[in-house]
Amino acid sequence: MPASPDLNDIRAHDWVATRLPRSWQAYARLMRLDRPVGTWLTLLPALAALILCAGRIPPVGTVLVFALGALLMRSAGCSINDIFDRRFDAQVNRTRQRPLANGSLSQRQALACLALQLLLAAGLLLFLHPLTVLLALGCVPLTLVYPLLKRFTHWPQAFLGAVFNWGVLMASVETTGSLQPEALALWLGCLFWQLGYDTLYAYSDREDDLKMGLRSTATLFAGRGRTWIAGFYAMTLLCWCGAGLLAGANPGFFILLLPIALSLAYQLSLFSPDHPEPCNQLFRSNVHIGVLLLVGASVAIV
Repeated sequence: MPASPDLNDIRAHDWVATRLPRSWQAYARLMRLDRPVGTWLTLLPALAALILCAGRIPPVGTVLVFALGALLMRSAGCSINDIFDRRFDAQVNRTRQRPLANGSLSQRQALACLALQLLLAAGLLLFLHPLTVLLALGCVPLTLVYPLLKRFTHWPQAFLGAVFNWGVLMASVETTGSLQPEALALWLGCLFWQLGYDTLYAYSDREDDLKMGLRSTATLFAGRGRTWIAGFYAMTLLCWCGAGLLAGANPGFFILLLPIALSLAYQLSLFSPDHPEPCNQLFRSNVHIGVLLLVGASVAIV
């Protein structure tokens, strides 16, 4: 059956439409300021890593730099994606009202907006350790490459999981001066977590992707999606357990992995490859898991 349109992709009467000047609205939607879930999913694991690696609550200034970095780089990634995919987006129910797809922004305007986002993000590097800066710069070409992968591989979600959670690695270097084993385990767990929830998200576009010849884990797994996602989520929990052990976390961290496991199991219970209508809502529910991970990291240092 065809993928159900996600009417929430562009909301007619959201805060962007009611509070921003009309000339700003398309830029805000290009940056996904109206859809902050992706920013939270980028930021929350990085904050958890800041706490878990340092063994203490980080300074407010560091939190602010990472928060702004998550917002700007996630927005830049969305802008890059829309620039490359503008013709595909125009053919997909969920994305056809995005600014480049519907013509409310030109490619030149989008590129100017992207340049400003990257410039502002570069300014944040002035407040970070030199080694963290080098690691951050290494993420930029990866962010540029990601939107092209769906043309060549069924595994763009794996690449996105690695890049999307780059802040976890940066947090380790910023707080300790090196990549700590617990940060690598946490990052790997986040990669598997994103493989799971982004595969859920991809199922909402699966039929459209097949028509256009685009690839994703959803087009690869077809009716076996639940089994694969269950495996990804199991690896997530295993890696996060390993991160807690490597960090010497107290029992509170592992106790909070239980509601995370239950939340992931609940997602699987509602997912059906043949009925993708709830997939976007299941994707958004992962913000709660990010919050639990952050709380677990905070409890781990008490």
